[in-house]
Amino acid sequence: MLNILRKRAQSPLIQGLVLVIAIVFIFWGFGGNQGNNRTAVATVNKVNITYQDYVQAYNQATENFRQQFGGKIPPALMEQMGIKQHVLDQLIQSELLRQGGEEIGVRVSDLMAQEKIKNMEVFHEKGRFNQQRYEDLLARNRMTPTVFENSIKSEIRTQRVTEDIAGFAFIPDYEVDRWLAYSEEEIQLNYVQLNAADFEKDVVIQDDELSTWFAAKRKNYQSEVKIRLKYLTFNVKENLDQVKPAEEEIRTLYESRKENYQQPEQRHARHILFKTSEGDTAAVRAEQKKKAEEVLQLAREEGSDFSELAKEYSEGPTKERGGDLGFFAQGRMVPAFDQAVFSLQPGEISNVVETQFGYHIIKLEEIRPATVRTFEEVRDNLAVTLQKQQAKALTFQQATKAYEGIMRSGSLEKYSKEGKVEITTSDYFSQTELPEGMIKDPKFITTAFRLKKGELSSIVETEKGYAILFVDDIQKPTLPELATVRERVVADYTKEKADDLAAKAADQLLAASKEQGGLQQAVQAQEIEDKPEIKTTAFLHRDAPSGKDMPPNQLIQESFAMPWKEKLAKAPVHIGSSYYLFEVVERKNETDTVDAAQRDEARKKLLASAQQELFSAWMAGLQARSKVATNTSLLQ
Repeated sequence: MLNILRKRAQSPLIQGLVLVIAIVFIFWGFGGNQGNNRTAVATVNKVNITYQDYVQAYNQATENFRQQFGGKIPPALMEQMGIKQHVLDQLIQSELLRQGGEEIGVRVSDLMAQEKIKNMEVFHEKGRFNQQRYEDLLARNRMTPTVFENSIKSEIRTQRVTEDIAGFAFIPDYEVDRWLAYSEEEIQLNYVQLNAADFEKDVVIQDDELSTWFAAKRKNYQSEVKIRLKYLTFNVKENLDQVKPAEEEIRTLYESRKENYQQPEQRHARHILFKTSEGDTAAVRAEQKKKAEEVLQLAREEGSDFSELAKEYSEGPTKERGGDLGFFAQGRMVPAFDQAVFSLQPGEISNVVETQFGYHIIKLEEIRPATVRTFEEVRDNLAVTLQKQQAKALTFQQATKAYEGIMRSGSLEKYSKEGKVEITTSDYFSQTELPEGMIKDPKFITTAFRLKKGELSSIVETEKGYAILFVDDIQKPTLPELATVRERVVADYTKEKADDLAAKAADQLLAASKEQGGLQQAVQAQEIEDKPEIKTTAFLHRDAPSGKDMPPNQLIQESFAMPWKEKLAKAPVHIGSSYYLFEVVERKNETDTVDAAQRDEARKKLLASAQQELFSAWMAGLQARSKVATNTSLLQ
């Protein structure tokens, strides 16, 4: 419909219709069917998830992200991350979990949640739960007690249901043996890399062959669509001097954004870290914890210097600056660390705290109280913000007035003569090659190439303001002659033929390796000047890290996939622009040296994986037999 209006804007009938449509929009607005229940964003087996529930969860999620990004996160990034859908999915999963938990007899009372909250050290003062501290901390994080207590109930429910379902997982001894045999296997390789680029010098360009090749590939060199554009621009910057926000308006804006100027309490801490990693054995972790406990005793001795102890013992990146972490707000550190820091008083030293990074000893140096930036501090920035907003609104009014004038005049050309406005006319250009002076705003360019010849755009918002576009002419793509794109064609032809030569060389070397009993013998027997280099690896595990002197991971996985009796690769391995050949020098699997602690660690990993699979399968079954309806039109 809009396309018809733009193409035939000069028609008196169309001009009348525009007026009627505008009146309808003014009095009735835009409609939409949002379903029968306008207060529920989703329904799970007839149980509603209300819009209020969604808003609370969304606000908390966005607040968490803002804290992670230092208080600021662009709206476009939030949109790109899909926060709205993620929050909705989480609410649906939570409700499914609640219903599934009730089916298997798991219920969580308010008392259970309250008891857990009372035991959280972060809400303690002098070793006991403090109601005022609890309410203050929640308020600083923009959370109500009801929302927080519901989240704790959900956490308890998830934990109990997970434990109940996971309790059915069992790992027999033979599974542990199979896993150890798999994970402890090592392999040593000889391998050769043949790069296609090294064969480009051997490619001979024959004109007749190049012409035949180009004829088959000609469509790849087809020119782009080109357009000639006429357009009007409306720059916000040009209207900045036309507006001056009133003091009352600036103060009103401050009050509406006051919560954005709240700076939460920050704490200055130091720590001493004894590092551990996911793959460490129980014995290694126990040894690190013992070290941490010994240094903790030193730190608590009278007259000890925590900073010097950190420089001497810490294994973390802050070691050289005495473990200094600077100031940070609550929620910026991992949960266990965060909880410990915000339960201390200045000068206090924590017990040993375990996180995924290892074992920490933490000292709280200083507390910086929460503050709110005053109106006077932010007044000038707000004035600039308001001035830009008002200038943008004025600019939009100008663009709207111009658009209405174009519609009344019947064409952009006639409006230009009547209104004495200057139209910019471009040369022909493609989407990837913009002419000098052309607006490079992505939305502007995308809109231009979506229009048809003789079509007028609606008002397009750009980075600098607004624009109205008219496509004056379109040049269709053309198939070029070889002479006009010969340089590109030769380069592409050379690369393709060089790749063919590399593939052929790899096949020949593999055949020779089979005949002569190995890759090394075949390479040595080659009567060429530039023989490929044979590289020999150390013994590699399946999860060997990639590196400068390491074969590609794909090659390592291919070698482990070979039967034990076979040594030579069945076919060259094509990775990127190279072909690889390999042979297995030796395999070994020393599971006999695995001690009880390693077996126990392997069993724990397998059990955790089995428990996760079991829980995921249970949730998938629960969702499959449930009726879930969503009302995404309510998402803010």
